[in-house]
Amino acid sequence: MSENAAAGLLGAGQIRDLAGRLGVRPTKRWGQNFVIDANTVRRIVRLAALDPDDVVVEIGPGLGSLTLGLLPQVTQVLAVEVDPILAAALPDTVAALAPAYRERLSVVVADALDVRTLPDPQPTALVANLPYNISVPVVLSFLEAFPTLRRVLVMVQLEVAERLAAPPGNKTYGIPSLKAAWYAEVRLSGTVSRTVFWPSPNVDSGLVTLIRREPPRTPASRKEVFACIDAAFAQRRKTLRAALAGWAGSAADAETILRAAGVEPRTRGEQLDIHTFAAIAAARRSRRRCRRLARGAGGSIPSAARPPSSWICTG
Repeated sequence: MSENAAAGLLGAGQIRDLAGRLGVRPTKRWGQNFVIDANTVRRIVRLAALDPDDVVVEIGPGLGSLTLGLLPQVTQVLAVEVDPILAAALPDTVAALAPAYRERLSVVVADALDVRTLPDPQPTALVANLPYNISVPVVLSFLEAFPTLRRVLVMVQLEVAERLAAPPGNKTYGIPSLKAAWYAEVRLSGTVSRTVFWPSPNVDSGLVTLIRREPPRTPASRKEVFACIDAAFAQRRKTLRAALAGWAGSAADAETILRAAGVEPRTRGEQLDIHTFAAIAAARRSRRRCRRLARGAGGSIPSAARPPSSWICTG
């Protein structure tokens, strides 16, 4: 018996043999690139920093390489798999290689992009080798749908990993960086060679850690803040005064809102952090409220209804 088999982990030969027995050929449609290196699995599990009482949701378990590494470390693994053949085979693989942990596995047959609920107990951590084409929307949708998630460790395309973890002012900083920062502290935890996958992709991968934190304190909703971010980066090279004109109502309105939020209108979106975008969205919300109050009061705002003087309501 090989060292990998003794440890309950799959090696490259075992993975190819298992795929052959199942008649599975990795498909681009589902972004299937299976991890064939047991040391990479151990590294992912170590960096995930899981607790014994964690409930882990794993997206795209595939043939079970990472699943087998996770099961001994946690209370339960909820494996979300879109491929019905792989989903049906995963419990048998666990029963054969890790029989002591078979009761810790639950398999959910679903497209991760459609998942908004999971069976109890609710997940406290997300650990996954994510398909490149859906990695960012999946991470964001799970953070939104499952507030119980405290930690995330995902392996994604290196370029995507760098975008998620980029700080303001970085050339790769943008929409993924800001939206991830709404939910969590994000950092790049390492890189992974393309050679640890079968089939080997054309790019290297990166490991990204997200630690849940409270979102920015703002009267604006997450949806309002995200709409502001989308508008700011739809025309990345433009100043915020120009880029936010459609979102605000006009370039003049954008300037008024930006100044109310303490932002120089000639600033570009890549220079601002998530807290500043939250302030901009809040200033727009306050401005709209002021205008509604003014219309209802015949053009003047009763003093009792006026918002704090820090908000600009005129112009």
